[in-house]
Amino acid sequence: MSLRVIAIDGPAASGKSSTAALVARRLGWAHLDSGALYRAITLAVLDNLGETAGERGKGKGKTWGAQHIVALAEDLPVRLVLVDDAFRPEVAGVDVAQAIRSERVTERVSEIAAIPEVRHWVNVQQREAVQDHPRGVVVDGRDIGTVVFPDAPLKVFLTASPEERARRRLAERGGSRGGEGGGGGGGEGERGGESELRREAEVLAARDRADSTRAVAPLRAAADAVVLDTTRLSLEQQVQAVVALARERLPG
Repeated sequence: MSLRVIAIDGPAASGKSSTAALVARRLGWAHLDSGALYRAITLAVLDNLGETAGERGKGKGKTWGAQHIVALAEDLPVRLVLVDDAFRPEVAGVDVAQAIRSERVTERVSEIAAIPEVRHWVNVQQREAVQDHPRGVVVDGRDIGTVVFPDAPLKVFLTASPEERARRRLAERGGSRGGEGGGGGGGEGERGGESELRREAEVLAARDRADSTRAVAPLRAAADAVVLDTTRLSLEQQVQAVVALARERLPG
């Protein structure tokens, strides 16, 4: 059977998760957010191996061992569970979809995701999840089209200006958007004015640098990906564009 995967990649707050979820719904496919699995592992590490472990050179505890982290993920377990056509992250049988969005997880997830053994483990979980789905899966992340599913028949790389991405992230925290949706350039959802916007843009820029320069699976568009700049697109426009591509390349 041919691979029925739509790979959606891009930097933080580019609209990946919201777009992927709605595209999956329109097509009747499942949605898999790879970032949720990395966040679930990070939450498991913080809760079970300690908040301070891993802070090298600070004398706050021993470092996290890669094999220890993977063993923890297997034993608890950390896993993806298909619920109503969406893969939900669970840790030790508990739904952690909300808990993984905490600031403490956000601050450490890049550190955990940069570990090669962790990335390999996550990739295996994603490939197994996709194989088990009868129709197709829309997967979003940062290396889906380049590493996890390089043979995906449709790869999309979403981009947006740093300022627009910062507005979206602030609006998301304020509850005025459901996820990483597109914004069309509006700033009504931001909190704290321009200074907070600048701070958030700096945080996102630092995340971009970390993701794009890491030695393992750096953030980049696949050579055959469709690059879609969402800066001035609404969420609905983003979804329509990807759905049109999907129906063209993956009929039926």
